[in-house]
Amino acid sequence: MRKLVINNIVSLDGFYSDADGNPLVLNMDAAFDQANLDSINDADMVLLGRDSFDGFSAHWPFVAEAPEPEDPDAPEAAAFSAVNREMSRRYNAIPKVVVSDRGPVPADNAWARSTTVVPRDEIGAWLREAKQAGDGDIVAFGSRRTWNALLAGGLVDEVHLMVSPCALGAGVSLFGSPIALDLLECRRFEESSNVQLRYRVASL
Repeated sequence: MRKLVINNIVSLDGFYSDADGNPLVLNMDAAFDQANLDSINDADMVLLGRDSFDGFSAHWPFVAEAPEPEDPDAPEAAAFSAVNREMSRRYNAIPKVVVSDRGPVPADNAWARSTTVVPRDEIGAWLREAKQAGDGDIVAFGSRRTWNALLAGGLVDEVHLMVSPCALGAGVSLFGSPIALDLLECRRFEESSNVQLRYRVASL
């Protein structure tokens, strides 16, 4: 039976982004990239909210075949690392599900053929059926509003949090309501101050 796994980065004080909605203030280093690749490789489907889908589909489809950066030591070169190129290839191949009431994905979107749109009022029933249909995880990246609604509805199985070594003091809170979690694993990474905490939703 499939699990729905949430995979997000968060500050030490529980924020998804700064007060302006920018998540790039968090430490999205090579460890973060590797953890995301591991997560998508364990999955056979990706679930996204529409805003996350629009942002990801404007970037990830093209990383795999992008030319090498002129300066391999420039900070922006990390976006085209071997890990991120593999992430791009996996994203392009895996089925995507978008939870949205905005209508279909445009035909010229690079992921149009591998994406299914499910309306918000139908996603609960869709997920219950999809969980019975396979063994690989369904993983959600970003998509905070979407997965918080699913969490409140008892549809999330695990929450994997990459904890960034910073306290923002203010920002967009990761969780929208109280939730109890049981720790499954604490994962550290070489040459990174990030820590990944993997939890099972306690009510399941």
